[in-house]
Amino acid sequence: MFFERPESGELAILVHLDINSEVEGDVREFEELAISAGACPVELITGSRQHVSPRYFIGTGKLEEILVAVNMHEAEVVLFNHSLTSSQERNLEKELQCRVLDRTDLILDIFAQRARSYEGKLQVELAQLKHSTTRLIKGWTHLDRQKGGIGLRGAGETQLEIDQRLIAVRIKSINKSLEKVRTQRQQGRKARKKAEVPTVSLVGYTNAGKSSLFNALTKSDIYAADQLFATLDSTLRKVKLPDFGTAILADTVGFIRDLPHQLVEAFRATLEETTEASLLLHVIDCHGEQRFILQEEVDNVLKEIGAEKIPTLMVYNKADLLDAELPALERDDNGLPWRVWISALTGAGIDDLLQAISELLGEDFIEPELKLEPQYGRLRAKLYRQGAVKNESLDEEGASHLSLRLQKQDFIRLLKEEGLDAQLYLP
Repeated sequence: MFFERPESGELAILVHLDINSEVEGDVREFEELAISAGACPVELITGSRQHVSPRYFIGTGKLEEILVAVNMHEAEVVLFNHSLTSSQERNLEKELQCRVLDRTDLILDIFAQRARSYEGKLQVELAQLKHSTTRLIKGWTHLDRQKGGIGLRGAGETQLEIDQRLIAVRIKSINKSLEKVRTQRQQGRKARKKAEVPTVSLVGYTNAGKSSLFNALTKSDIYAADQLFATLDSTLRKVKLPDFGTAILADTVGFIRDLPHQLVEAFRATLEETTEASLLLHVIDCHGEQRFILQEEVDNVLKEIGAEKIPTLMVYNKADLLDAELPALERDDNGLPWRVWISALTGAGIDDLLQAISELLGEDFIEPELKLEPQYGRLRAKLYRQGAVKNESLDEEGASHLSLRLQKQDFIRLLKEEGLDAQLYLP
């Protein structure tokens, strides 16, 4: 039932229910989440309910079943593949006499373990603090609430208020630090735009192979592993594209179904690399049984962060695991690439992918021939600064004959600045 157990880890009971006859999530993915967090699953308890219980989320019969499993395995934690309220967590812990975590707690714990950069740690802490504000009372139920009368005033409510105030101060401080990071990213993006360097962002469901593909395309060695959320920190590298030039490739955090909203908010600074990209590479595990469902989940997150209108190339990764003979590159009705079958592990299809990226990024590029008299030396210098000159030759009269490659709108703008009609030179 479970994967091969790690040598160490907290013994965990996993709980997954189908609510109102609808499957809320993939059990296999839930097991992977638990193992990614460092847990050692010893039993999976499943069931179904028409409605959740306000007190325990589960019914009393299922609660008894979980209690028996906890005692039998001496489990240290019970993990729910659902969102629990703070009161439900508190009531369950009181009955089960062990820690109880819901799906959001589990994902936040994984993020806390994986964050490496200063920015990543700040974003995870921000998400944890926002999540904990609704659960503060859980930690102070052992203290008295304030009561009226001399000698009857407890410390619990006062301590709760102190904690809420301290958390609010810390959240404000983190937001201020992340705003500086966001400003630095914006300055970097402005510099790249000024230098006409496009950004290509990798997006996709967690563990689809984005980091492995990133390494294959950029000859890098960033951390890549067969586990959920192996990458949290956004990484940027240059990549050389055939018949195009240089582009920036961005590796970002993977998406997952029911991604906690506070994580989306906390990682907005990182996700801006996606929303500001010139092209998205939607990486899909083509060997996965639920690839179409997971593709839809990624599309939903892209809509949430406002990136649904950015041009997208579908990249079907792990093609080496399929037996069928597959086309390397597929085009749409307009002849443009829309899907590429590759294997980041073996390198199959990488050249086709690079060519497809070049075509999509260079769709608005033109290659005009331009003759410039000596008095247009300033325009010639601008074209060189923009890296648009492929070849140049001089005739006997001293005029420059330039072979160019640049975006159409830039060509029109540069010639207009010098009082020339670009339409006379367009191919």
